[in-house]
Formats: sequence, C-alpha cells, structure tokens
Amino acid sequence: MRARGGLLVSIHFTLVPGRGGEPFISPHLAKLRPFVKRGDFLPGSWGHAVVDALGPAKIAMEKVAYSAFCMSRLQWLLGRAGITELLVGGIVTNGGVASTMRDAHVRDLHVNMLEDGCAAMTCAVHDAAMEGLRPVAGITSVAAVLPD
Repeated sequence: MRARGGLLVSIHFTLVPGRGGEPFISPHLAKLRPFVKRGDFLPGSWGHAVVDALGPAKIAMEKVAYSAFCMSRLQWLLGRAGITELLVGGIVTNGGVASTMRDAHVRDLHVNMLEDGCAAMTCAVHDAAMEGLRPVAGITSVAAVLPD
C-alpha cells in the first residue's frame, strides 16, 4: 500500500476508562463479549497498537463503536485527503469490519474487502459476513493487491 502511494490508516477499537478505571462499554457489547474486562482496549495498552508487521500506520485513530465512521474523524480525514476508495481488513469481520464497510458504501466510497485480511470468531461467521457484504463491496485477497 505504501509503495503504491496509499494512505495507511489504522482504526483502534477503544474502551474509554471511567471512574475507578472501569471501561464505558455498551450493553450490547458487554452481552456479546462478557470476557471483556478492565484494561482491555485501553488507549496505549498492549494490543491496542498496529502489529509490527503492518506498521507503522500513517494515521491512527480511535473508535468507540463498531463502525470506524461512528463518532470518529474518519469521514473528515478521507474527505480532506481526497480518498474515495478503501481497501479494508481487520477484526471482527461480522462486527466492526462489516459496519465500517456498509457505512463507507452509504457515503459513496468505493470499498474493497480483503477476504483473507480479516477474521471472525468462526470460519462460518466470517464466510456468512463476506456473503452479506458482496452487494456493497468488492471482495479480494491480500495476494491480489500485493505489488508484482
């Protein structure tokens, strides 16, 4: 992506700590992920940064909801940078990735999903999410977008 002049933006799901350090967490997320605990997804904590093999990102920003567009500055950034096409990978395919892709689509951005560049809790869930995204996104692979 860097070699082709693309802008690498990393979006980090974040649980903002409240009083006493307990994270503010949406009830639906607490129900879906009861294992999430104090200190998880904390800004600056281990696991909150881009993995070394992919970094560094030119721009990193936090998100507090499934979609990277919800309550973030992503749309503003893309508009200022003149970006109209996205190549998306990440976790969780059926959660944040799918929500971000659908939000990009309704913002008239051209979206391509890296099918092997994202993951879900099970292969079946990942595959179902990919099928559900076909009407709003192109589906490709990491190998297909690597420079020759």
